[in-house]
Amino acid sequence: MAPSPTDIPPADELDETAIVARDLIRFDTSNYGGGTANGEREAAEYVEARLVALGLAPQLFEPAPRRTSVVARVPGRDSSKPALVMHGHLDVVPADARNWSVDPFAGEVRDGMLWGRGAVDMKDMDAMMLTAVGDIIASGSQPARDLIVAFFADEEAGGGLGSGWLVDHHPELFDGATEAISEVGGYSITVGGTRAYLLQTGEKSLLWIRLVANGVAAHGSRLIRDNAITKLAGAVATLGRTEWPIRLTDTTRELLAEIAGVLGVDPEQVSPDELALATGSASGFITATLRTTSNPTLLTAGYKHNVIPDRAEALIDIRTLPGEEDAVLAEVRALVGDDVEVEIVHRDVGLEAATSGALVDAVKRSLGVHDPGTPVFPYLLSGGTDNKALSRLGIAGYGFAPLKLPEGLDFPAMFHGVDERVPLDALVFGRQVLRDLLLDY
Repeated sequence: MAPSPTDIPPADELDETAIVARDLIRFDTSNYGGGTANGEREAAEYVEARLVALGLAPQLFEPAPRRTSVVARVPGRDSSKPALVMHGHLDVVPADARNWSVDPFAGEVRDGMLWGRGAVDMKDMDAMMLTAVGDIIASGSQPARDLIVAFFADEEAGGGLGSGWLVDHHPELFDGATEAISEVGGYSITVGGTRAYLLQTGEKSLLWIRLVANGVAAHGSRLIRDNAITKLAGAVATLGRTEWPIRLTDTTRELLAEIAGVLGVDPEQVSPDELALATGSASGFITATLRTTSNPTLLTAGYKHNVIPDRAEALIDIRTLPGEEDAVLAEVRALVGDDVEVEIVHRDVGLEAATSGALVDAVKRSLGVHDPGTPVFPYLLSGGTDNKALSRLGIAGYGFAPLKLPEGLDFPAMFHGVDERVPLDALVFGRQVLRDLLLDY
């Protein structure tokens, strides 16, 4: 249900960006995977109404009932320039309210922060997109170039019913676009007492696999050595405990050099992990970008205590460095052995965009206006975004959801975590930076 107008406080109490983010949080758009999600249609209709109020002509797309994405084009001052895509997603991962300090879908404001599922991933950016574009249009101006704003469904399940479907079935929506900006970049970190911003210029490859072990079904009291669960457990433990070697890409090598420069150390004399740990809470993302990761995430087997099942399954979330998917998959098959089958559930590419150029320069200028003298570092995202789908159209994707954060806030832990929250003043900061970027670039 859409938030009631009576729920919205006076404008002098809450910035419009926080109001929009709070409204979006109140739509429970939990994505459970397997084609099942809540509330995306209602959230999309809310976004549609706001875009219409700005004089735009948004389009809604539904590849499956109620799995809704919204796309609109904003004319720029110079349409001869390549268009820019600015995109977010409307779905969120589920939240278990029992573990939270607040109702995860209430959009509660507490301690100068907006709390709720999606406050960070990524209804904060959705709100900043809407209000930044609104500021530009309200001022009687236009973005520097044509702007395609998109709010996708299904990102949290790989985008098959969102960005991926639109790229495959409606590529004309993105005609003329060569670059995109979206989530999981632009936020501030602290390195050696110095604030800096991370610009996401790449992301790891995605490899979701299922392990399957078969054995003999029997009474639980028997001596059965061909036990499916035993075989599966060994394979799961092996992958979960594998220490993949450090391998630096161009992006991570440049990031580590920037960190070393701030710390005044030689990057050849300090280990990559040590340099990554110097970024504080951001190291939770950065250390994972220095190597492949393989994390067991789900186990399924059996139906009764005294019945040995003949089949056991596990899901493993593997993130490889760009271009290493085939080699890692071969290594995984060797590690689990011949008794365990490896099925690919979902696979997607890794990305590395240029860490310099006109867009990167414009990002630095817009941040510099609102936080002068603060450095901007490129980084590789350990997860993935809808930029993967857009890359199939030749669109280079960046993560830039600008947030100026307090030093003690463990921001990476908010992604898919408990008590997700974002500072109210960071939302205002992001709105202003995005507005300036769109006017400049």
